[in-house]
Amino acid sequence: MSPLPARGTGSCGPAVSSSSPQTESAAATATMGGKNKQRTKGNLRPSNSGRAAELLAKEQGTVPGFIGFGTSHSDLGYVPAIQGAEDIDSLVDSDFRMVLRKLSKKDVTTKLKAMQEFGTMCTERDTEAVKGVLPYWPRIFCKISLDHDRRVREATQQAFEKLILKVKKHLAPYLKSVMGYWLMAQCDTYPPAATAAKDAFEAAFPPSKQPEAIVFCKEEITSVLQDHLLKETPDTLSDPQTVPEEEREAKFHRVVTCSLLALKKLLCFLPNNELDSLEEKFKSLLSQNKFWKYGKHNVPQIRSAYFELVSALCQHVPQVMKEEASKVSPSVLLSIDDSDPMVCPALWEAVLYTLTTIEDCWLHVNAKKSVFPKLTAVIREGGRGLAAIIYPYLLPFISKLPQSITEPKLEFFKNFLTSLITGLSTERTKASFSECSAIISAFFECLRFIMQQNLGEEEMEQMLVNEQLIPFVDTVLKDPGMQRGPLFNHLADTISSWEAKADVEKDTETVYNLENVLLNFWGRLSEICVEKISEPEADVRTVLGVSTLVGVLQKPKSMLKSNRKKNGRVRFANEEPRGKKEIEKCASSEEGSEGSEGATESPVTHTSSDFVSPLRKKPLEDLVCKLAEVSISFVNERKSEQHLQFLATLLDSFSSGQAFKVLLGDEQKDIVKARPLKIGKLAQENSAVQFLYHKLVGWLNESQKKDGAFLVDILYSALRCCESDVERKDVLDDLTKEDLKWSSLLQVIEKACSSSDKYALVTPWLKGSILGEKLVTLADCICGQDPESTSSEPHSSEQWTLLRLALSQHVKNDYLIGEVYVGRIIVKLHETLSKTKELSEAENSDSSMSFVCDVAHSYFSSAGGLLMPASEDLLLTLFQLCAQSKERTHLPDFLICKLKSTLLSGTKLLVHQTASTHGQSAFLHLSALWLKDQVQSSALDNTSLQVLLSAVDDLLNTLVESGDTSLLEVYIGSVMPSDSEWEKMRRSLPIEWLYRPLLEGRLSLNYECFKTDFKEQDTQTLPSHLCTSSLLSKIILIAQKKKIVLENNTLEKIIAELLYSLQWCEELDNPPPFLIGFCVMLQKMDITYGNLSVLGNTCSLLELLFNRSRKNGTLWSLIIAKLILSRSISSDEVKPYYKRIESFFPLTEGNLHTIQSLCPFLSKEEQKEFSTQGIPAFLGWTKEDLCSINGAFGHLAIFNSCLQTRSVDDKQLLHGILKIIISWKKQHEDIFLFSCNLSEASPEVLGVNVEIMRFLSLFLKYCSCPLAESEWDFIMCSMLAWLETTSENQALYSVPLVQLFACVSFDLACDLSAFFDSMTPDAIGNLPVNLISEWKEFFSKGIHSLLLPLLVTAIGENKDLSETSFQNAVLKPMCETLTYISTEQLLSHKLPLRLVAGQKTNLPEHLQTLLNTLTPLLLFRARPVQIAAYHMLYKLMPELPQYDHDNLKSYGDEEEEPALSPPAALMSLLSTQEDLLENVLGCVPVGQIVTIKPLSEDFCYVLGYLLTWKLILTFFKAASSQLRALYSMHLRKTKSLNKLLYHLFRLMPENPTYGETAIEVSNKDPRTFFTEELQLSIRETATLPYHIPHLACSVYHMTLKDLPAMVRLWWNSSEKRVFNIVDRFTSKYVSNVLSFQEISSVQTSTQLFNGMTVKARATTREVMATYTIEDIVIELIIQLPSNYPLGSITVESGKRIGVAVQQWRNWMLQLSTYLTHQNGSIMEGLALWKNNVDKRFEGVEDCMICFSVIHGFNYSLPKKACRTCKKKFHSACLYKWFTSSNKSTCPLCRETFF
Repeated sequence: MSPLPARGTGSCGPAVSSSSPQTESAAATATMGGKNKQRTKGNLRPSNSGRAAELLAKEQGTVPGFIGFGTSHSDLGYVPAIQGAEDIDSLVDSDFRMVLRKLSKKDVTTKLKAMQEFGTMCTERDTEAVKGVLPYWPRIFCKISLDHDRRVREATQQAFEKLILKVKKHLAPYLKSVMGYWLMAQCDTYPPAATAAKDAFEAAFPPSKQPEAIVFCKEEITSVLQDHLLKETPDTLSDPQTVPEEEREAKFHRVVTCSLLALKKLLCFLPNNELDSLEEKFKSLLSQNKFWKYGKHNVPQIRSAYFELVSALCQHVPQVMKEEASKVSPSVLLSIDDSDPMVCPALWEAVLYTLTTIEDCWLHVNAKKSVFPKLTAVIREGGRGLAAIIYPYLLPFISKLPQSITEPKLEFFKNFLTSLITGLSTERTKASFSECSAIISAFFECLRFIMQQNLGEEEMEQMLVNEQLIPFVDTVLKDPGMQRGPLFNHLADTISSWEAKADVEKDTETVYNLENVLLNFWGRLSEICVEKISEPEADVRTVLGVSTLVGVLQKPKSMLKSNRKKNGRVRFANEEPRGKKEIEKCASSEEGSEGSEGATESPVTHTSSDFVSPLRKKPLEDLVCKLAEVSISFVNERKSEQHLQFLATLLDSFSSGQAFKVLLGDEQKDIVKARPLKIGKLAQENSAVQFLYHKLVGWLNESQKKDGAFLVDILYSALRCCESDVERKDVLDDLTKEDLKWSSLLQVIEKACSSSDKYALVTPWLKGSILGEKLVTLADCICGQDPESTSSEPHSSEQWTLLRLALSQHVKNDYLIGEVYVGRIIVKLHETLSKTKELSEAENSDSSMSFVCDVAHSYFSSAGGLLMPASEDLLLTLFQLCAQSKERTHLPDFLICKLKSTLLSGTKLLVHQTASTHGQSAFLHLSALWLKDQVQSSALDNTSLQVLLSAVDDLLNTLVESGDTSLLEVYIGSVMPSDSEWEKMRRSLPIEWLYRPLLEGRLSLNYECFKTDFKEQDTQTLPSHLCTSSLLSKIILIAQKKKIVLENNTLEKIIAELLYSLQWCEELDNPPPFLIGFCVMLQKMDITYGNLSVLGNTCSLLELLFNRSRKNGTLWSLIIAKLILSRSISSDEVKPYYKRIESFFPLTEGNLHTIQSLCPFLSKEEQKEFSTQGIPAFLGWTKEDLCSINGAFGHLAIFNSCLQTRSVDDKQLLHGILKIIISWKKQHEDIFLFSCNLSEASPEVLGVNVEIMRFLSLFLKYCSCPLAESEWDFIMCSMLAWLETTSENQALYSVPLVQLFACVSFDLACDLSAFFDSMTPDAIGNLPVNLISEWKEFFSKGIHSLLLPLLVTAIGENKDLSETSFQNAVLKPMCETLTYISTEQLLSHKLPLRLVAGQKTNLPEHLQTLLNTLTPLLLFRARPVQIAAYHMLYKLMPELPQYDHDNLKSYGDEEEEPALSPPAALMSLLSTQEDLLENVLGCVPVGQIVTIKPLSEDFCYVLGYLLTWKLILTFFKAASSQLRALYSMHLRKTKSLNKLLYHLFRLMPENPTYGETAIEVSNKDPRTFFTEELQLSIRETATLPYHIPHLACSVYHMTLKDLPAMVRLWWNSSEKRVFNIVDRFTSKYVSNVLSFQEISSVQTSTQLFNGMTVKARATTREVMATYTIEDIVIELIIQLPSNYPLGSITVESGKRIGVAVQQWRNWMLQLSTYLTHQNGSIMEGLALWKNNVDKRFEGVEDCMICFSVIHGFNYSLPKKACRTCKKKFHSACLYKWFTSSNKSTCPLCRETFF
């Protein structure tokens, strides 16, 4: 085996890979550790890089050489061979050794990570460790820098940089071995890798040293690169056995590209003196055919690199290239048609270098047959998409062509230029602006060059102008797409250059030739332009092209950038038909779009700086005149639009008298005689003015909108020809008077706004009186039009636009027209707005309002401009319209939105102006006064107030933003009413609010201050006090943002008044919906005391409130109580204001009310002081003193207030007062209103009676000391006497004080009833002997005999009054008193007879009357009545079943399925209620919880329904088993129970937990609505939200307890969803309670069974029954289910002695049936079963249908006997048998049953 292994996988890769198979497998085994081991992903063969080299060395006894390119053993290449792996181990740091090994792996990821690790280690390790790697680095670098993966190559260069930075100059010995590859790496086709290599190179050598380094390694570099270019192939660079072909090819192409570029880099780096030494090397390279073939290589990268190298060689070693001319020329020039974008730049550079370097290059190629056809083909095709690259090279290319090869010259250049133009017409070129520009630039450059070279050769000149330039211009004019290109600019440049040359040239012949060329050009150009314009149907864009061309030629210096932009805009408008929208565009947008152009445009009047060559001026003017002449003829004859447009553009550029003369032609006649003299004279002198009058005015008036713009441009061109502003103003004024239409005027003004120079021309006219007056007249006309005429006027929108423009357009912060006229126009707008209220909404929608808003909005929004008085008036009207509701203004929504935005823009302007001028705004003052008037005297409803407040919000927020606080302070001052105005508004608040505090005893009155007529108030209008206080509060909240400090306690006054309003609303009983809406609105707007109190000073506010309370009392006193109660103010803050208690005496109404309100918050000592102040004087008072505020009435009122808080515990004091009152009775008996007519009683006497009754009530509650018999007699007799007075004066209940008297008398009766009702035996001992019997026999009877009829009559009068209405206030105490009525008193009632015809009943008449009277009360709209009726009926229910029982025989066996109705009165009421409930709850799915609003109508329906069911269930429970069976059958038939159960599952809460505290929750069994009994209290309203849910739960509990079988039946037949809901709820909340009650009832049962014992076990929910008779013992165990009573009760057997199995089973089944199907308790089921068994033992036979003696449902015995077999059956069983079998045969013997 040769000591040198064969070359393997690359130029510098290890040569091991193609060693013998044995060594390979050994290496594989050694490395992989077995053939089955998992390999790295992507490795096709086992890795052979690790210890393979070591093994090989050992096996062969030689060192393997890792070499580069050397083919003989003597040349080991540039990479030093590694001297055995052991050496690496000994020399290199172990970590580095590991990384180097990884670098030789094949897997890309392994290499990448290893290289990154290597770089990191180079940075982190010390220099010595890194230096140890250097000997092995070149081999690795040279191999890996050519790696296929670009990330690996990049990482390699980055790591190399880190290595260099660490080792620095120690790299020098290894430089030669890496430099070739390093240069190649810098030319890598992957830019990041190339950059990294360059960075590494720069890190190693500063720029000045780089050439030296290259020179040092030049030989090695050249050899490496030459070898790569000439010797390598894809298969030698990569191992064909392991690398796919595609990858090998790619690597080879990359290496070749890099080598070519690296060679170029080498040439550029080397100094000239060093190049000579390499000349031989280059010669040897260029002598190889393989090198030249790269020029034709199919990979563009390689071709590009090749041409770059050729350019470099021509540049740096021209001599060598000249020697190879025969190879260079064809290689470069014959590739001239290469159209690859990567190759082209390099190719054309090479072409130019070749032409420059090798003079005889054309000898080696056939130019005409080979080169030029290829070039022509490329140019004809527009450079094949590469014009931008190729065409800049064309001029240098043709300039280098020797004359010999371009002969015949004319033909050659003609073909060349024609090809260039042809190239422009390709689709690809047209689509690209840059391509197009490149071709046009090249054309003009070449044309100018050819003209320069051949000036004086007439044929050539003719050819260039006539056959090339002019046709080219013609082509572009025809093709609008090409007009975008820079042709016209290049043309202008070309002409300018010829003119400039002619101007400065000394040689007359040259000048002559140039002038000839120009003359020829202008002549031909004139021809084609006129020809284009002369076409009758000339294309708009062609015409435009001509005008653009002429314009460009006129201004050669400007390059017309701005004009091109402007033309683009004009062209765009023409491409799309100009629609209505475009014309109606807001003037401001026109200003925006055109103003900038106007600004950039140079002034049209040409100054000396805009010099035009004389060679151009004359022909250009002639051309313009010709074109104008042609155009005007078309306009005159055909009304041609495009010619008119052309003319406008033309005249815009050339506004000269000459042109207008041409336009006039021969028609230079006088203008109309009627014109003013100066106008006539001016027209004579000025052809432009003459044209204006003679032609233009007529055209303008006839024109369509789209022509107007061009005509207006012509008008401006004509105006430019006037010499002075005065002339222009005279002309325009004259035209304005009559000639110009509105649309024309609008266009003239719009043009002026769009361009500063046009504005300058017409400024005097715009500011003048003629235009101003005309616009004022216009405003008057179109604002005053009625809707019909507006719609018929087609130009009205233009007129509005004109007005808007006149008002809103500002130039240099000044109005467009005279300021005085602006003011007059605004007055007209204001007048229009003021008329809206007189019109209907439909008329307003159609009217000019919308336009007025738009105009005003534009006026306010426009920049600059100060408001004038007229515009402040306009603002006020806008504000008034925005602040009033639609009902008043009759405005549609869209107009209101417009008004609001207009107002906002106006206010912003106003604020800005006020801030800058520091003036007082009239608008703000007037709007504040108007607001004040609105809230005080205008009738506002909620909607109007809300609109008003939101308008104020918008307005004031704008003021706040201004930052000027004084504005707001002044505003608040203007709106704030005076004290007397506030007082007047407070007085106008309806006094009804007083009823509630009066009835609740919070305030006491002893004079009549009420109006008797309740319906007087409007049902929608808010009182002015409410409106004013809410408005001011809103303003304060807005002002808060600026932390404004108000003087004179204004803030506190406003807060106090708001509190007054809110307290008034709160105190109203049953407030109307609009007041509730008012309170909700305030909440939504955040107008609450909480938000306002933060702003004010609490001390000042309290002082104010106390002063007012002490002065006036009433609501002010309640406000203080409310503030303390709501914890807005602490009682400590209040203390200072009542410290001097004596200051409250003598009592006034204010003092009295203040003390009464403070009572609940005073300490016991303070209360005692207040209450005992007047006691010493109690005895000596006269009759007048008793009734006065500072007498008994006032002091007793205070005493009662203190007593209510239970703070007076002095029993002697209380007793003493009672004695004093008894003494008054003796002294002044006529003061006590006993059994008298109240219509004659004075309010003062009523007041003192009320307070005495209140005292007696409180005395009963809180005084426990024993009373003498005479004292009891006084109390009870007085009570009864007052009650009689009350019942006799029912007609006077509408008088508030009488009603208060009634309520308090009922309260006293109620308290007495409660006192005696709650008597314990111990307490009875302390009472006088006969007191209780007197109470029961006389007083109690007396109360109820008065009240029951009174209730019936009171209710008969008002059918449907709610509980909270004042007229019904007496019902509460009356009904509560009636709840204490006893059953005996009920049964001995004295009510008039009330019977219903056809009513089935077993009840006696007096009982039926009671039922018929009381049951309807369950449907009454007031809750107290319903509850009282329930309590009374509840006492009756147990009395009723006995009457049915007496008549039970009539419901005997004769009926097949006997059923009996519960009391008919209840059932008929129930059916009414079911219908009502169906409306309320019917649509709600079962299981969805309905929340019933307390005290609503629905609440009363549901309450009545549930109470009715409670009564029915109570009645059911009181009945015997047999009756229950009949009643339940009736309920089943009517399906009432099913309806109830469905409703209950809509009313019971999901979590029926009883209002729990934390302590209760911690208990094991939480309290629920099922464990707690419902207390139906009439007075207690705090728990009202829970009434219905609790009542529903209570009814469900009763139903399950008393009708378990029926509920079970319903549950089993319900749908699955309902079934699950019911089961879940009952198991969770009810079953445990019921099971416990059932078991407890068994345990505590006193029922004794003869021969049967019953025991219960609570823990296991079991009941055990043991039945014994003689020797027979039967033991049964009854097990309750977890969802009792829904689930089946299971019966299990215990002991069984002396009973047959069959019989036993029978009895178990019977018991199970009884317990499942009978509605009752377990004890009742057991009793029934025992009865059955007893009967069996007595010898009664079973019914052979149900196998039971006693029927399980109606408890009857078998009585119906068959005549044939003599067996007896239950009648119910037989009925069922016959109906189900459809036969009438005996079940046993099958004989017909008689």
